[in-house]
Parts: sequence; structure tokens; C-alpha cells
Amino acid sequence: MSTPNSTNLTIQEAQKLLKPFNCIESKSVSSESEKALIRHALLLLTQHSEYQILGICADTTDQGLLALKTYAKALGYEPNLDLASIDGPVYIKFNPNIGLCYLDSYTGTHRGVLVSYQSSEQGEINDMYGHLPLDLFE
Repeated sequence: MSTPNSTNLTIQEAQKLLKPFNCIESKSVSSESEKALIRHALLLLTQHSEYQILGICADTTDQGLLALKTYAKALGYEPNLDLASIDGPVYIKFNPNIGLCYLDSYTGTHRGVLVSYQSSEQGEINDMYGHLPLDLFE
């Protein structure tokens, strides 16, 4: 399969590239060039949605907060990262539209970041992709 030039990526190509991140099965990212293309696809879709909700499944609070910080910054947000640390795997949810950011224990096996694109206008992006690599924007 040929890879589209990341500088000329269309919305449809970005969606096709992200489709394997279906929130059920894990897809690994094996190279820096693949990471760069995925970052570009996510940022392109960000331009065509009103806001994005992030869900992070991580082994530790620190790992989850680092993922939240880097993804949120890349998407143009500054969440309040003053959350109490808890032991063990965590789930963090960040909804910038209502200012919600919370952290809780997580018993599931998935690890990674879910990005949910939200739009009220027809033709804009309303999709969710994940579980994306925690370190994608580091």
C-alpha cells in the first residue's frame, strides 16, 4: 500500500489512515514516519471539527498525564493537569468544550489515547479513533 504524501493529505485519506485505530483492536505504529503521518492526519481532522474529546488509558497517572499534556497541546488546548495521582492503571477524560478533566482507576487492558472529534455541522468530522500511541506527540 502506498502512503500519501503527508503534506498533501486529504480529509478522506486522513480518515482512511486512522480507520485501523477502531477503539477495539490494537494497531501498532512501527516507525517515526508512520507516527508523523498519523499526527498529520489527526491535526488535519482537528481543523474540520469543532472540538475534540480525549480519553487516555495508561499504566500510571504520570504516563496518562504526559499523554494528555502532549495531545492537548498539539490540538490547541491547555487542560488543568492538577489531578490527584492514584496507584495503578488509569483512565483520564478531557472535554475542553465543558472544561471537564478527570482521572479514575481503570481495570481494562487497552492502553493508548482515544480522540473523539465533535461537530454540530453536517459535513464536518464526527469520528473517534484510538487507541493511539501514548507517546505520539512527545
